[in-house]
Amino acid sequence: MAEEKEVNFGFQIVKESQKQEKVQKVFSDVAKKYDLMNDLMSFGLHRIWKEKLISELRPGREEILLDLAGGTGDIALKFVQKGGKKAIICDLNQEMLEYGNKKRFNKGLYDLPLETIYANAEDLPFQDHTFDCCTISFGIRNFTNIPKALEEVRRVLKPGGRFLCLEFSQVDNELLRRFYEFYSFNIIPKIGKLVAKSEGHYLYLSESIKIFPKAQKFADMIEKAGFEFVKFSRLTSGIVAIHLGYKVKI
Repeated sequence: MAEEKEVNFGFQIVKESQKQEKVQKVFSDVAKKYDLMNDLMSFGLHRIWKEKLISELRPGREEILLDLAGGTGDIALKFVQKGGKKAIICDLNQEMLEYGNKKRFNKGLYDLPLETIYANAEDLPFQDHTFDCCTISFGIRNFTNIPKALEEVRRVLKPGGRFLCLEFSQVDNELLRRFYEFYSFNIIPKIGKLVAKSEGHYLYLSESIKIFPKAQKFADMIEKAGFEFVKFSRLTSGIVAIHLGYKVKI
């Protein structure tokens, strides 16, 4: 019998079958504080980055979005508020989906064309050529098999469909990079301990950012999955990057 493949869980090396469970525990434990922690960790910048993602997406009135690793649904919500027809929030963490539903209900946003579905991005329960666009925001680095997920994204997109991924990247400026790494590994886990009662989970998230492929390498992975016209743009000195790719052929 073939030996099971090993993968990274942050800086740890674990069996491929173990990573999914470990990642889901992270998000189950922090679900109720997830949005607050995003504000605190990024000083609110994540909101600007997500607005930029939506502006590049340019939602169409007849378009349906699949938002993978959609969590509490902020990207999907922005999509329909900016004119998109419908958005599917897909995530493998039930607690994140439930918290997002509760948050929208409490804000009176229960009549919008949003749907949540519990599913694995590496094995999507949708037919080929279903969606006009697909987004992943700060989630793909947590996937066990990123190339397989990218292939699944391409499969469920319609010809002409577009894929946009917002993810942490590598800081360009050397001085800022040093500060950013100190902040990521020394301050963010402490904020996590104070606010979300979990220092270790936020250390993992910082580690996962550190080992995620550089922007050009990730662009190459998107191209290898079959996307065309792939490009990326760095924001805030490269702290994050938005990748874009099109499904041109069936």
